[in-house]
Amino acid sequence: MQNNNTFKFEFVALMASLMSIVALSIDALLPALPDIGSSLGVTNPNDNQLLITMIFLGLGSGQLIFGPLSDSFGRKPIVFIGFIVFIIASIICVTTKSFEMMIFGRILQGVGISSPRSLTLSMIRDEFSGDYMAKIISIVVMFFILVPVIAPSLGQFLLYYFNWESIFYFNLGFGLLIMIWFWVRQPETLIKAKRIKFTSHLFIDGTKEFFKHKEAVAFTFVSGFITGSFMVYLSTSQQIFQLQYNLADMFPYIFASLAISVGLATFFNSQLVVKYGMYKIAFTSCIAYAIISILYVILFWSGQNPSITILIGFFALQFFAVGFLFGNLRALAMQPLGHIAGIGAAINGFISTVMAVPIANYIGSFVKTSVLPLFIGFSVFGVLSVFVFLIIKRQRNLVTT
Repeated sequence: MQNNNTFKFEFVALMASLMSIVALSIDALLPALPDIGSSLGVTNPNDNQLLITMIFLGLGSGQLIFGPLSDSFGRKPIVFIGFIVFIIASIICVTTKSFEMMIFGRILQGVGISSPRSLTLSMIRDEFSGDYMAKIISIVVMFFILVPVIAPSLGQFLLYYFNWESIFYFNLGFGLLIMIWFWVRQPETLIKAKRIKFTSHLFIDGTKEFFKHKEAVAFTFVSGFITGSFMVYLSTSQQIFQLQYNLADMFPYIFASLAISVGLATFFNSQLVVKYGMYKIAFTSCIAYAIISILYVILFWSGQNPSITILIGFFALQFFAVGFLFGNLRALAMQPLGHIAGIGAAINGFISTVMAVPIANYIGSFVKTSVLPLFIGFSVFGVLSVFVFLIIKRQRNLVTT
C-alpha cells in the first residue's frame, strides 16, 4: 500500500480505463435504442429505456458477489471473472431476437462489468486514503468522463456504417485490450496478509460491519438519490433530444458537451479537494444541485419545453454540480471501510444502484412530451440529499461538543 500517497499516472489511467468499459457499454448504445427496439418488435418507445436502466440492476447486484470474493481472493482474478460474464452476456445480446432476452443479456452485462466498476474503487482504497483518495477518484472519473464524450458519436458511426450489433462487438474488443493491459501491468493491490478468510458468513459479517459506520450508510443513500435522478437523464436523453427537440443528428454532440461539463467539474475537484476537503465540497455541490433544478421547475412549471439553448444551459449547470458529487460521495462512503474495501464498495454500489433503478424507471415513465418531470426528479432527490447532509453535520457537531 502507498502510505505516502504518491501519484502514479499509469495506475490512474488503468483504473479509468477499467471504469470506461462500464460507460462505453451504456453510452455507446444510446443512438441505437430505436433501431434495437424496432429490430426486436418494441412498440412503445419508453420501453427502450429499459436497455439502459436494467444494466444498472446488474451493476448493483453483481457487486454483492464480486466485492466479498475480492476481499478473500484478491482483486485481479475477480476482475477477470467479471469480464468472462460480460463476454457471455454480450453474445446473448447480439444473437437474441427477443426483447425480453435482450433485457436479460443487459442485466447480465451489468453483472459482469460490476466487477471492474466496484473493484476499481476497492483498488484505489487499497492504495490511498482520506482527501487524497478523493483526489485520485476525481482524476479517475475525469478520464472516465471522456468516454461519454465520444461514446454516442462512436455508436452512431458504427450504426451508420454497420449495424447495432457492431456496438457490442466493439465493446468486447475494447474490453479485451484493457484486460490485457490490466493483466500485464497492474500488480495485485490486496496483499495476502490483509485478505479476509473466505467463509460462508463472509458477506453477512461484512454487511454488519458496513452498517456500523453510519456515515458510510448515509453517503451511500445520497449516492443513490443523485445516481437515480441522473440515471433518468441517461435513459431518456435519446428521447428528449431526438423526439422532443427533433435533433437526432446533433444528439451525440449535445451529449458530449454535457459530459464535458461533468469532466470539468471533476478536474476542478481534483485540484481543490485536498485543500477544502471532500465533505465541504460535496455538501456545497449538493445544495447547488437542488437549487438549479428547483429554479428550472419554477420557471417552466407549465411543462412547455424551453429553447434547446436554455435547456442545455440548465443541464450543464446541473451536471457541473454532479461532477463534484460522484467522486466525493464515493470517497466519503469508502473512507471508514479500508479494512473491508471489497465488501464495502460492493454494498455501497449495490444499495445506491438498487435505489437508483426504480427511481429512474419511475420518473422516466413521465418523460414523454416534456423535460419537466426530469427536473422535478432532480429537485426532489437533491433536496433529500441536502437533508441527509444536514443530519450528518448535526451528528458531527454533537460528537465534537
